[in-house]
This record gives sequence, C-alpha cells and structure tokens, in this order.
Amino acid sequence: MDEFQIETAQNVGINQNVASIGDRLLAYLIDSVVIFCYFIATILLLGAMDLEMRDVWAIYLLVNLPAFLYYVLLETFWDGKTIGKSIVKTRVVKLDGSKPSFANYFVRWILRIVDVVITFGGGAALTILIKGNGQRIGDIAAGTTVISERQKVSINDTILKEVPLDYIPTYSQVTVLNDNDIQKVKNLYDEAVLKGNHNIILNLYHRLAKVMAVEPKEKPIDFVATVIKDYNYYTQNM
Repeated sequence: MDEFQIETAQNVGINQNVASIGDRLLAYLIDSVVIFCYFIATILLLGAMDLEMRDVWAIYLLVNLPAFLYYVLLETFWDGKTIGKSIVKTRVVKLDGSKPSFANYFVRWILRIVDVVITFGGGAALTILIKGNGQRIGDIAAGTTVISERQKVSINDTILKEVPLDYIPTYSQVTVLNDNDIQKVKNLYDEAVLKGNHNIILNLYHRLAKVMAVEPKEKPIDFVATVIKDYNYYTQNM
C-alpha cells in the first residue's frame, strides 16, 4: 500500500494508506454480488405476486431504485463505505482530510459510468496507477480518494529487536517487566529518538531504573536501549 499525507484545515499532516487496486477490485466484486442478489430477489418476489405486466415494470423500477443508487446512498450514509468496502476495510475520504459531502459522493457515482462501466474498469485502474494516490477519474473530479483502514505492522512496531548471538545482557532485572511494558517503552523511545525529545528518554530512564531497582552507569539513551535489548535477549532465549 502506498502512503500519502493529507493536510487538514488546521495544517496538521495525517498519513493515510492508499487502498490497493486489489482491495478496490475485491470490494467492487462484493458490491456487485450484493446488487445482483438484490435484483434477483426482487424479480422472484414480484414474480410470486402474480401482477399484471404493466404494473410489474413500474413496481420493479421503483423497488430497484436503491440498487441503482447503491454506491451514492451507502457512501453518503455510511461514512464513505459500502458493504464491499467495509469487508475489505477501505473508505472514501477527501484529500484535504475533511469528510466528503453528498456532492462529492454523487460526482464519484456519476463518473463511475466512465471509470467502470464504459471502460470495464480499465479507465479506473489506469488512472489509479498514473495518479499514485488512489484516485480514479471520479475521485479526481470529486477531490476524493479511497484509503485502507488496515494497519500496517512491521517488525519495528513490535517489541522484537535483533540481538547478536554473542550478546551479553547487562540487566537481568528486566524480567520484572512484561511484553506490554516493553512495547510501551520501545514506542516512546523510538518516537523520542526520532524527534530528539530528550525529556521523554530521561523520564523513561528514571522510571525503568526505579522499577528494576538498578543504578545505571550509562547515559539515559544508552540505558533504555540496553533494557530493550536485554529484554529481547532473555525472552528469546527462555
């Protein structure tokens, strides 16, 4: 999944993961099945009612109006989602971070004729690949895109940290901590190092020293790093 940043009205940057073409295609197929099943159900229902042909067509058009407006209705009243999007965890959002309006959803829906129907999805796929931020023609016109709400988890987001085979631990007292404790410490430590926030590292230093009942001889930043590595050493070798 590609990542892009949107700027809110308060000039706050928010990173979003663009929904992949695979996710969007899967959502489209699920939605198509839902719409098809709805059509079949209405045909069977009206057929069982034994109505006159002239009445059936009028009623058929009326009861199938929700299916015709499926995308614009669900996205409008379900915060940018359809049944397919909800299952694959994607959602329509505006590029500026605000919630799309009915007009935005309507433009996307109208231009679906060009993106999907006329070009059999080729226009949408080509535009998404070229734009790089998940926008098909309808999204470009509406100022929207489709994001993935699935969280990307990498090895750096876990407590795991590579420890050399010949590593010698310094603090056996780290065993008083648990996985949840170390995960919080590692998250705070990584963020503090990235942003150069020495106060957070200093607070971690004092807190860990107190909980572990040790008197570190290292600098605060080195001590916290050692605690994380020591914990990984002991838990990976137990």
